[in-house]
Amino acid sequence: MTETPTPPVFDRIFQKQFIDLLLWRRDVRRFLTDPIPKTDIDDLIKEACLAPSVGNCQPWRFVKVNDKHRRRAIRDSFERANQEALDDYHGERAKLYASLKLQGMDQAPIQLAVFADEETEAGMGLGRKTMPEMLDYSAVAAVQLLWLAARVKGIGVGWVSILEPETVLKTLEVPGHWRLIAYLCIGYPEEDHVVPELVREGWQDRIDPSALTLER
Repeated sequence: MTETPTPPVFDRIFQKQFIDLLLWRRDVRRFLTDPIPKTDIDDLIKEACLAPSVGNCQPWRFVKVNDKHRRRAIRDSFERANQEALDDYHGERAKLYASLKLQGMDQAPIQLAVFADEETEAGMGLGRKTMPEMLDYSAVAAVQLLWLAARVKGIGVGWVSILEPETVLKTLEVPGHWRLIAYLCIGYPEEDHVVPELVREGWQDRIDPSALTLER
């Protein structure tokens, strides 16, 4: 008979450290080029796979992007998408947008694409009939776990969303029923900040949680 493991007790010290982890998690754009041990990346992926998923379907799929030509194609996709985004802004907002560093693909030693398998048979469809988008949300949960696990190891993660998803799918030659969820730049950060860069640069302040919460 297998013994049931005793659940851990998360004391006040741990609780404070966990809040610090959340506060110090940043979307990193400036990386050192120092290599990350392969074992660390593999551990991050394993830890990401502990995320909750609808019907326990585990739809996340990870692609390590190592080939320089594929990286270049995705970097070019960013440039096109970034120019289109810039064209949507005007005046001072356009100047501010142009000054922001929105990707770290030129420095980050690790680039990882995360997809959701939209046709996975795992989980046998549980919980997806009325909300099929739960597949994508499950993959996002895996990204968040990876992000926090990386911060614990002193590793930074930058989520690049200014991309053409179809270009990424084609470049990485993945199945057409995979949906791009995240393109992650991973490496040791040049610097650490408790305040997000977009707050520091005056793009967008934090919104008070009370303004985002309703009671019914």
